[in-house]
Amino acid sequence: MGNQTNILIVGVGGQGTLLTSRIIADVAVQLGYDVKVSEIHGMAQRGGSVVSQVRYGDKIYSPIIKKGDADIILAFEKLEAARWLDYLKPDGMVIINNERVNPLPVMSGKMKYPDDIHEKVGALVPDTMIIDASTIAEKCGNQRAANVVLVGVLSRVIGLPVDEVKKAIERLVPSKALEINLKAFQQGFSH
Repeated sequence: MGNQTNILIVGVGGQGTLLTSRIIADVAVQLGYDVKVSEIHGMAQRGGSVVSQVRYGDKIYSPIIKKGDADIILAFEKLEAARWLDYLKPDGMVIINNERVNPLPVMSGKMKYPDDIHEKVGALVPDTMIIDASTIAEKCGNQRAANVVLVGVLSRVIGLPVDEVKKAIERLVPSKALEINLKAFQQGFSH
């Protein structure tokens, strides 16, 4: 991916997108890269969109990923993957957690949740991975560790060193949740 990597992390409030961006940024700093992170909190506490942008490389001047510049979209929820597709590079990759979180208009009955989102995304983006991260995390002991399962998948895909990612998780995850999160990372990495 050249001397610069742009990762757009999208999800809804409470899914751990912000922790994920901090883990990736921490690893990139440890590897000696210039790192910029931008976090946009929508109505996060109400299940609204949360977007994190992590950019790292030799020299990064702005934390913002422009439309068409993301190397990878890491989506914690299917609809969010579709919502942010215009930010992806033509040869970019989408990693989607196979989870559905109904936005407010769907919950109120004003809109219908679209069917077959991952098929539609996959038709537009040949390099699309669908991961049952929530199920994998549940088997590790806590569904909330789905974000760290996705960190594992992402780490394998972009070649982040396992030891550095584990150290970042140890630095950023509270000790009471550490064992489950390390297991979730390993499961995602080997998935």
